[in-house]
Amino acid sequence: MGKRTWRTALAATVLAAGAALFGSGPAQAAGTGPCDLYASGGTPCVAAHSTTRALFGSYGGSLYQVRRWSDGATSNIGVLSAGGYANAATQDSFCSGTYCTIVRIYDQTSRHNDLTIAPGGGANPTADQGANAAALPVTAGDHKVYGVYISAGNGYRNNATNGIATGSAPEGMYMVTEGTHVNDRCCFDYGNAETNNMDTGNGDMDAIYFGNLCWFSPCSAGPRVAADLENGLFAGGNGSWTANTGRNSAFVTAVLKNNGTSTYAIKDGNAQSGGLATRYNGALPTQSGYNPMTKQGAIILGIGGDNSNGSVGSFFEGVMTSGYPSDATENSVQSNIVAVGYSKSVTFPVNGATYRLTNLAAGKVLDAVNCGTANGTAIQVWQSLGNSCQQWRFNSVGANKWTITNVNAGKVLDAVNCGQALGTAVNLWQSLGNTCQQWAVIPAGNGRYELVVENSGMVLDDQNCGTANGTKAQLWMWLNNTCQLWSIAP
Repeated sequence: MGKRTWRTALAATVLAAGAALFGSGPAQAAGTGPCDLYASGGTPCVAAHSTTRALFGSYGGSLYQVRRWSDGATSNIGVLSAGGYANAATQDSFCSGTYCTIVRIYDQTSRHNDLTIAPGGGANPTADQGANAAALPVTAGDHKVYGVYISAGNGYRNNATNGIATGSAPEGMYMVTEGTHVNDRCCFDYGNAETNNMDTGNGDMDAIYFGNLCWFSPCSAGPRVAADLENGLFAGGNGSWTANTGRNSAFVTAVLKNNGTSTYAIKDGNAQSGGLATRYNGALPTQSGYNPMTKQGAIILGIGGDNSNGSVGSFFEGVMTSGYPSDATENSVQSNIVAVGYSKSVTFPVNGATYRLTNLAAGKVLDAVNCGTANGTAIQVWQSLGNSCQQWRFNSVGANKWTITNVNAGKVLDAVNCGQALGTAVNLWQSLGNTCQQWAVIPAGNGRYELVVENSGMVLDDQNCGTANGTKAQLWMWLNNTCQLWSIAP
């Protein structure tokens, strides 16, 4: 038996075992995708998005499109074979020597509900940016693939959809995300939203939210799946639902369904193993506007319905259905997801190692002003002097979370006053153990990285792309430019 055949047979065995363990559902043949399972259950997919794999066993088209920074050219990234995984080598070849942005995520159904970069809206009138295409490398089905890494300012939308539930029509949805890449800002969503980019009232949305934001106190510790029904992230019931205890596994299956008139349900699961946990299954909120629902039928990813775009999150795959899926169908879908074998390995930077950070646009290094050692010492870019005021030690404090300590001062890189506004300064401060001093190191390609502060999801930025000694370092939303890219080298 060949290697490919052996893997297919093993996957089919795992799927069958999962269906037996987690509840009876539609039979899963080799090559079956989540949307085949939903169709067998009588609730077909009306939108299916993924940058990692085909969600139908027969799908052989494009998954997403990337645009090169160097010349603006685009390339569609497809699957290795029908029903298979993304051909990441196509992206790597096309983007070699430059950088790429994900500009379109194709809908794998026949309805063409593609997602493109979101326009501005009521909460933020500025159009969003697409995700860096190299930012989230993972393994799926033993293949290298890329997810969608959402920082503050990233988001996707489609306001002119086909077949998505409106009014009080029933629907279901799921997405696969990361349990370790979250914050408490609004709103990392995937699902149904307003068609005009505005908050138009209670019940006009029906989207999965995942993160730490507690809208209705009290909440159990996050991150948690919640229902963004507009003007509220509902953990269950009328909002506060402490039985929704959340999930922080490396990969998370987030599930929401809403029959539009009386009932909604929230589930989550470890996308690498096991079944789904039902966090809530009961009546729709009793507050005005939610019963019945008034869904509008746009699709959003990474933002709220009014373009609230301060959230962070990861997206690998997700679908929306026509009709209210059965528990059995959702159990089968979870088994299918587990069989993918999502995994991620972060090997850089080296824990405890010391580096210099060189801004790509400026060609200058991150520097503590005047080699200051006091709390509040400002940070700038300066020509390399080879001293310890320009050396930074990376220490791991979680899954791809780091403190960045100035070697000379012994103090850490800090978002001033935990600011979340564009242009927030960075400085040195004694270690406080909070997320304003924790940074994600995100690959952008070609040995360059973006540095994302955990509390706000904004990136370390060379102010106005300045090239002079003394240019201020600050925090800004992701802009897809070289002023926010850094080399990290000894």
